[in-house]
Amino acid sequence: MLQPLRCQPETYGAESLLLRAGIRIAVDVGSARIGLAHCDPDGLIASPLTTVKRGTGDVQRIAELAAADAAMEIIVGLPTTLAGREGLAAEDARSFAAALAVRLAPVPVRLVDERFTTVIAHNVLRQGGKNSKRRRTVVDRTAAALLLQGALDTEGATGRPAGELVRPQPGGLT
Repeated sequence: MLQPLRCQPETYGAESLLLRAGIRIAVDVGSARIGLAHCDPDGLIASPLTTVKRGTGDVQRIAELAAADAAMEIIVGLPTTLAGREGLAAEDARSFAAALAVRLAPVPVRLVDERFTTVIAHNVLRQGGKNSKRRRTVVDRTAAALLLQGALDTEGATGRPAGELVRPQPGGLT
C-alpha cells in the first residue's frame, strides 16, 4: 500500500499537503524516440532514465521498465501550443497514452502539459557543454525528467496529481 508523504509547509509555502509516495515514470513521446525519466520512491526528484526507439515493441519496453521500477503511475507529455491548442503531436501523444493505459492497467496513466520541456532540455544541455550531436542522444530523457519534475512539483503544491487521467478503453490499442 502506498503511503502518503507529508510535505513540510516551508517546502511549498502552504500548509502540509499530501504527496503520494511512489515511483513515477514520465514519457516524452517523439516521432523517432521516446524519452523516459523516473523519480525516487518518495516522489520528490525526477531524473533521466533512458531512451526507447519509437516503433514496434515500444509500449512493451516501457511496460517492462515500469514493472522493473514498480512504478505507481505513468506521466505522458501532452504537447500543446502556447494558446493551449492541440495539434497532430498531441493527438499522437493521446493515442500513445491510451495504448499505455491498456497495457499497464491498473497502473494509472496521466497526460500532463509539456510545453517547452524539449526547448528547455536543449538549453540546459547546451549550457552543460553538450554539442548538438551529443544532445540528441539525451535530450528526450532530459525533457521527460523536466516533465516529471513539473508534475511532482504540481502535486506537491496542490495535493492533487497533475494532468488528466487516461482511462483504458476495452479493446483499445496494445
